[in-house]
Amino acid sequence: MDNSKSYRPQTIAVRGGQIRSSENEHSEAIFTTSSFVFESAAQAAKLFSQQEEGNIYSRFTNPSVQAFERRLALMEQGQACVATASGMSALLSLCMTLLNAGDHVVASRSIFGANFTLLKQLLGRFDIQTTFVSLVDLKEWEQAIQSNTKMVFFETPSNPLMELGDISAIAELAHAANPQIKVVVDNCFCTPALQQPLTLGADVVIHSATKAIDGQGRCVGGAVVGDEQLVGKDMVAFMRTAGPSMSPFNAWVFTKALETLELRVNQSCDNALILARRLDDHPKVKRVYYPGLESHSQFDLCRQQQRKAGAVVSFEVEGGQDSAWSVIDKAQLLSRTSNLGDTRTTITHPFTTTHARWSEEDKHAAGITPSLIRVAVGLEHPDDVFEDLVLS
Repeated sequence: MDNSKSYRPQTIAVRGGQIRSSENEHSEAIFTTSSFVFESAAQAAKLFSQQEEGNIYSRFTNPSVQAFERRLALMEQGQACVATASGMSALLSLCMTLLNAGDHVVASRSIFGANFTLLKQLLGRFDIQTTFVSLVDLKEWEQAIQSNTKMVFFETPSNPLMELGDISAIAELAHAANPQIKVVVDNCFCTPALQQPLTLGADVVIHSATKAIDGQGRCVGGAVVGDEQLVGKDMVAFMRTAGPSMSPFNAWVFTKALETLELRVNQSCDNALILARRLDDHPKVKRVYYPGLESHSQFDLCRQQQRKAGAVVSFEVEGGQDSAWSVIDKAQLLSRTSNLGDTRTTITHPFTTTHARWSEEDKHAAGITPSLIRVAVGLEHPDDVFEDLVLS
């Protein structure tokens, strides 16, 4: 691929970031090696002292991992990418690179359960405090920023209520308060196939590659995309020492999966919209959370910053937790698992799974109720998915 030419997204997804080895392979190779040999002691010294670029040790330099990093960075229109062992290690690695004791974070309260716990409890142990705000209330964001705020963090759409954060507006107010604040967006639900936060004013994008990037529930991994300094240098230095590294095999799987990302995500979104409309008309459904519905309060924002509305549909049923569990337990086709972004549709009960460790107060504040069900729509026929939801 000619890196000097500006290719279209579909071409980048198939060709981006590939550097062939001396074997001239057509498909990317898997470099399953822990270390690399050197031509001489002098070359080894230059590599270890960073006078020369090259592969040293797979904890922080591996061609298979680098191929995935290069391709995802191009797709997100970022300068650099660091791949990590999981989505959670992506967020942790970014925080450990960017934050120090005494720093402050502003975050949406509508985030993945483990992200909430990491920010509130784990970082709190190291004197890094987080203020949680409404994802959709810009005044709360503005008022929460302090003189020691170093990062604002949110995912959009949110998990599991599919609320949208206005990326441009949040980035603008954060940077107006302090240009040094890093605006970090979790792009897991959309992926670059639907949304590119860096083009909307965000500084950093994080991913759980485990989800839609893989798309078939095979591997665990994460990624951080941003500029050459924070991600390309500072985070690489952290990875070199701390080592929450992605395995070469997983990186190869993710690289190949990026080739079909847009096809898979687009079809899942189309299926999800059909499901959301049918659920919205069902008498046993109290409310549907899906920004692709014209009745959704953020329908216009969804059309502005996303290409499609996403593949996750959440809804509340009449009858509380017992009814929600009954729907989940009666499913014969859908997979009862908390993973999402799969070709196979999954179903879960956020109140007792993904957000189980949250306090009752935090769940209430985030709008996560016992009657809520989350369906991550895959590639099955949408009629079969709807008919598997026994809502009587």
